Amino acid sequence: MSASPTSASGSSQPSGSAATSAPSSSGSQSATSTLSIPQTAPAGGLTITQPPQTQTSYFKIAEGNTITFAWNFTYLLSTPTHLTVSAICDNGNTYPVGPTDGIIPGSATSVTWDVWSYQQNHPNTPLAQATYTLHIWDDRGPGAARSPGLLQENDALQFAMYSPQAYTPLASWTCGGCNVNGAWSTYVAHPAFVSLAATFVVMLLSGYSLLRQATRD
Repeated sequence: MSASPTSASGSSQPSGSAATSAPSSSGSQSATSTLSIPQTAPAGGLTITQPPQTQTSYFKIAEGNTITFAWNFTYLLSTPTHLTVSAICDNGNTYPVGPTDGIIPGSATSVTWDVWSYQQNHPNTPLAQATYTLHIWDDRGPGAARSPGLLQENDALQFAMYSPQAYTPLASWTCGGCNVNGAWSTYVAHPAFVSLAATFVVMLLSGYSLLRQATRD
């Protein structure tokens, strides 16, 4: 791959930096450069910085809600022509991430996804309430072999999405537990229940008195 060598700030460079040669010619001919990557260089990669990977992030599919994914490059010695960002759902569906069907510039370090707009524009393949895995790969395509200095596909981030429940007016809201308690209160106040309870108490006290008398005798 021929491209300008770049690396994210703070990234580590392998020992023996990549050599470049730039033969120039006079006149109207422009200078050219060729990147030579040592075979001992590690594969390039990226580290997700947003959202944090310490725990699973949950995102709401609702109007006005967007998701931003961000990352830093490491050991990248050749900038890809473009990156492809996809969200692969547990149900097997693959969804393009971002405003341009998942294709963004190779030097990009973030992408913002308007999930509500995607949901409205793709009624035949709606986003599911499930867990997703974010995949980012370069112009070589998914599953490309590890190569020195070139970006290795990343699938380290998992996140989940959910749809909020529809609003229920207070007048239409019912509480099952409250109804049960109300029915129990009505039942307790019934005269037959009161009579039965009183009879049980009298029987209990009478039995206790007889037991004490038999013990004394």
